[in-house]
Amino acid sequence: MDKVCITLNVNGDRYELAVDPWRTLVEVLRDDLNLTGTKIGCQTGDCGACTVLIDGKSVASCMMLAVAADNKNIATIEGLSTGQDELHPIQEAFVEQGAIQCGYCTPGMVLSTKYLLDQNPDPTETEIRQALSGNLCRCTGYHRIVKAVEAVAVKMRADGKGE
Repeated sequence: MDKVCITLNVNGDRYELAVDPWRTLVEVLRDDLNLTGTKIGCQTGDCGACTVLIDGKSVASCMMLAVAADNKNIATIEGLSTGQDELHPIQEAFVEQGAIQCGYCTPGMVLSTKYLLDQNPDPTETEIRQALSGNLCRCTGYHRIVKAVEAVAVKMRADGKGE
């Protein structure tokens, strides 16, 4: 089967690529665009390690063919911060609250948190746990992750940032 020409808008940059039609978005992001912050975990959409935002919605990129992302706006963990040496407030909260151990799940957790806070800037603990339920972590036991989300929600509301 012939390759398919697609355009991916990733983190504000436009990429024109020829891809095999069966390749997943996570494969193209990692292998073709060298955006390795998006992790490959279960490859069945169950672990959340490959979470990206597509047109503002949280998506398991291992379950989406790259051709289905043609002309969509994609945000990966690499595009979240606003500067080279500057962390996004969500990333800062994860560091401050000790919500990172091995870091494998962190990009997916952070992007799922961004999606949650974009939809609901004042979530309850139950809403946070529900929003993160598609992201698996083997290290922290979730307590510190939930605390990080609670802390950044308060901070972003106080700063007037619903980013």
